[in-house]
Amino acid sequence: MLLLQIVLAQRAHREAADKGPRAMGLIELAPNGKAHLIPITIMVNGEFYDASEYKASPVPISLDTGIVYEAVKTGVSQGLFTVKGAIAGTKTWRGEGTWESEAEIKAEEAKKKAAVAAAKLAKKKPTLDDEGGPPVLRRAGAAKSGASSDKAAPDKPVADGAKASGSVPSVPSTGSASSTGNTLPAAAEKPPTAGASDVPSPSSSSDEDDPNRPQLRRSKAPKEKAEKEDVEAPATVAPRADKKSPATTSPVASSAGIQVIPAISDAGGPEPRSYEFNMNPDEERQFRNKMLAMATAEVAARANSLKSEIPATPVHHTPARKGKPAKLPGPTLRDIQFRVFDLSNSNEAVVVLTAKAQMPASEADGNGSLPANYFLTLVAREDIYGELHKALSNVTDDQHLDVLPRLDLIDAVDVDGDGRGELLFRKVSDAGSGYVVYRVIGNQLWPLFQGAIG
Repeated sequence: MLLLQIVLAQRAHREAADKGPRAMGLIELAPNGKAHLIPITIMVNGEFYDASEYKASPVPISLDTGIVYEAVKTGVSQGLFTVKGAIAGTKTWRGEGTWESEAEIKAEEAKKKAAVAAAKLAKKKPTLDDEGGPPVLRRAGAAKSGASSDKAAPDKPVADGAKASGSVPSVPSTGSASSTGNTLPAAAEKPPTAGASDVPSPSSSSDEDDPNRPQLRRSKAPKEKAEKEDVEAPATVAPRADKKSPATTSPVASSAGIQVIPAISDAGGPEPRSYEFNMNPDEERQFRNKMLAMATAEVAARANSLKSEIPATPVHHTPARKGKPAKLPGPTLRDIQFRVFDLSNSNEAVVVLTAKAQMPASEADGNGSLPANYFLTLVAREDIYGELHKALSNVTDDQHLDVLPRLDLIDAVDVDGDGRGELLFRKVSDAGSGYVVYRVIGNQLWPLFQGAIG
């Protein structure tokens, strides 16, 4: 009965999760602020499809004009990307559009709030507080200047607030205002700027009622910025297989200075949250040392297994030694990337380490039969006792990429909209590259989506 209750509870949780449509892609952001989008996957009714192929008639629905993507780095919002057009490459699509960072969005919101406040102030009628005190009866032509008026008419009552400021308030009238009266600021007397408090969205097109069209739920790109960028953004282009597109280049191996950020477009789903694991320097050092020890052992085991598959070619006839064969020396790790995530918001660390390794030269591999360079991706999960358990070990080398592609970590992102993060990797082989999304369940990684390599 207890097991049945657990299963039913998990099923109810899954049914309450977001069913889509929910699109996920990669934004490549250049230092000059220009950006484009590489579609990866789209979830519809809980099923994942290739976003570059789903409903491509002629443009994939994930790159429909007006679609807004929110860039999230480890779950934290970085800005909005609005699709303005799509270009077909030889292997995949690329979305062109406008980019607005989170800082620009906040500045624009503050500007709009100030404009709304100014508009309300302009429509507001003067009150006793605005005038600085009660109205004072004045004779015609008496209000010339504060000093001369006080000397010429000492018997006239003057408000205390007016004495302190050196000016005399006047009664609002339908005629021209007195030069000494406290009036509203000149900026407030002007009518509010048209469109300052109500900015329509650029995605209000004829097909915005399509229920299968993924759109961002939180906000949309401002019309003013969209109109400003319309001249630079290209229109939707029909597929052309004879022209190469920059989208075919791998995002992780892009030129220096280009940021690669996952992006989500969804009409629902949970609010983004950070997937960073909070830890102190001592905990980070312990995680790192444990992962480095595991990584060294994994690479050494891979090298020893390859060594056992190579037929022996002895140069000198020496008697066979008894006992176990000698192991190769330990590998040297370089280009180490170390990340720690809290994917389920349960304070359970998921540690990911990627690195390149090189085995030292020895008599055993001096003939060049063994690979020189190895690629490692290691994922481990911490249990309640602080121990790390291996969830994924991907060790390949430069001679076997056609059989076993390498995995490059991109980031943690909520692909299915259930509030938990998944691990997004780019897998690389000698035939090209693709993308794969893994969910961490216990001490195992389960693939949610595996894109084709091309």
